[in-house]
Amino acid sequence: MPELPEVETVRRGLTPALEGARLDRVEVRRPDLRWPFPDRMAERLTGATVTALGRRSKYLLLHLDTGETLIVHLGMSGRMVVDDVQQGQFHREVGWLPQHDHVVLTTGRHRVTFNDARRFGTMDLWPTADLERHWLIEKLGPEPLGNSFNEAHLVAAFRGRRTPVKAVLLDQRIVAGLGNIYVCEALHRAGISPLRKAGRIAPARVAALVPIVRDVLSEAIAAGGSSLRDHRQADGTLGYFQHGFAVYDREGASCTTSGCDGIVRRVVQSGRSSFYCATCQR
Repeated sequence: MPELPEVETVRRGLTPALEGARLDRVEVRRPDLRWPFPDRMAERLTGATVTALGRRSKYLLLHLDTGETLIVHLGMSGRMVVDDVQQGQFHREVGWLPQHDHVVLTTGRHRVTFNDARRFGTMDLWPTADLERHWLIEKLGPEPLGNSFNEAHLVAAFRGRRTPVKAVLLDQRIVAGLGNIYVCEALHRAGISPLRKAGRIAPARVAALVPIVRDVLSEAIAAGGSSLRDHRQADGTLGYFQHGFAVYDREGASCTTSGCDGIVRRVVQSGRSSFYCATCQR
């Protein structure tokens, strides 16, 4: 599933095609994806102008001059295609086939298609002024690149927790948008084992995670995200952050930490693979 850097990369790529554009024609070619589409979605979108493209956690937000916002989640295999250039293609994917083009937005200059083979994506329309009360958004924690994600917040969230640190960082109520890839990478940089109980980590080490998480995400966005399964940038090119992975998907490889002779291990936590170096991550 695309994580924050991939979704932010797609948002930036869609902006030139959609921001300020009028949706002259909207086609909704099936009744649902993961959940049913909102009532009269094509009618409500047709004629609207996209005033801005935003992002909250892993959700794309198309703000409209009608006072509504189109909320888009890419799911496992969803991608945005602008004029036949894929905006969200991921490697080891099922193919991009026309029968999986489920929603088409046509403006005066571009044709933007939402293609989703597995249909785990979703779209909804919601009043913009009340967006923070949408059921997909209302319980999300602070954005990791925003001011609300700070040392005091994370230290308080970790205090007394008996669950592994990785599970806490993946909890979207604590910090929004973090996924498996970037939590593994951040914990490696911090020298913290993903198996360690969150409440047993010293506050100073917890506080130090904040700038590390921000650095990892910022570097991934600058690199165009990580092309592991389905992600490509808005111009169709691959993201490159995966070439700099320290631990993720590197089971059996040497640790990249200077002076460490450890080997990257893989364990399964709550059904997800965790990659780490047992030598330098404690």
